[in-house]
Amino acid sequence: MHQPLALSFLLDEAIGLSGADAFLAALGARLVADGVPLAGGALTQAFPHPIVARRTFLWRAETAAVVEALGLGVAPPADPGHGNVGREWLTGLGTGVVREDLVGAAAVGGASDAAVLGWATTRALSEPEAKLLGDVARFAAAPLAVLASRATLSALLETYLGRRSAAQVLAGRLRRESSETIRAVLLYADLRGFTELSEADAPKDVVAALDAWFDRIAGAVHAFGGEVLKFIGDGVLAIFPIGERDAAAACDAALRAVAGARAGMDHLDRQRVSQGLSPLPFGMALHVGDMLWGNIGTADRLDFTAIGRAVNLVSRLEGLCRSLGYPVLLSGAFAAETKLPLVPLGEHALRGIAAPCAVFTLQ
Repeated sequence: MHQPLALSFLLDEAIGLSGADAFLAALGARLVADGVPLAGGALTQAFPHPIVARRTFLWRAETAAVVEALGLGVAPPADPGHGNVGREWLTGLGTGVVREDLVGAAAVGGASDAAVLGWATTRALSEPEAKLLGDVARFAAAPLAVLASRATLSALLETYLGRRSAAQVLAGRLRRESSETIRAVLLYADLRGFTELSEADAPKDVVAALDAWFDRIAGAVHAFGGEVLKFIGDGVLAIFPIGERDAAAACDAALRAVAGARAGMDHLDRQRVSQGLSPLPFGMALHVGDMLWGNIGTADRLDFTAIGRAVNLVSRLEGLCRSLGYPVLLSGAFAAETKLPLVPLGEHALRGIAAPCAVFTLQ
């Protein structure tokens, strides 16, 4: 008995694909090869992420292209009360025929967090075609579970470790000697008076202030292609790697991130003052140098940590912000790589750094 190509694919090949987008495109193509008159398809899955609740992949048969739509909030993919991006998109194809199936055992139990496979067809389905789509939804459960597990692991590691560290863990670098040297623009930012704030305010208010601060800094860093490596108490260490872009471009990106973070903090401080809360003063420093990023710790308990002279220098440089009276300071190494006019502040000794550091600030 001839087995449809779609079912053979689900049994033998689907588990090896890179992700749900490739899965949907390959499955749709095989259904078309089986004679199912598809115009498009949609796959919606729950996604464990602090912001994104679900991911929906949309496939158009005519072009074979797949695009992704993200669902924010906490709504599970099969919850009709929170909209259904996949169904809306399939309906928008204008064929007038849309079919949706819950994947796997959820097709019987109706679990609200089940994956959903949807299809738009160019005509009404025959009974064998409808049965095939039902079988596809049932057989898709196993490979989708594996793909979802991989995506979950990646998302969780990126959430807690950051993108660069997560990639190292996923690559199996689980020993202390695993590390890499990164040349980058380093950004270090730190709140002022955080100890006093912690003593004066309720813990929940302190956490809310920290979250708001980290949102502004990390949001600006990520917006301009940087990466947050570590949250250190109320401090943030971020990098703008030099490699795919040159040092001048990385410096420009870091400066744009600083400007965005300062604008965000200015808006936050005005909000806090209007609520009777104190503003959140801070300092930021930028430097260019090499750092070692990798596993450090005990034999069986590791942390991904950045070490090196550049890390020490940028953190010590930020410590001068208060005494010099400037919110942003830049090292001589940074000044040498940027074309932006800067204000020289002379050379200053930095605690633990042998040579004095030329210090600059923004105009």
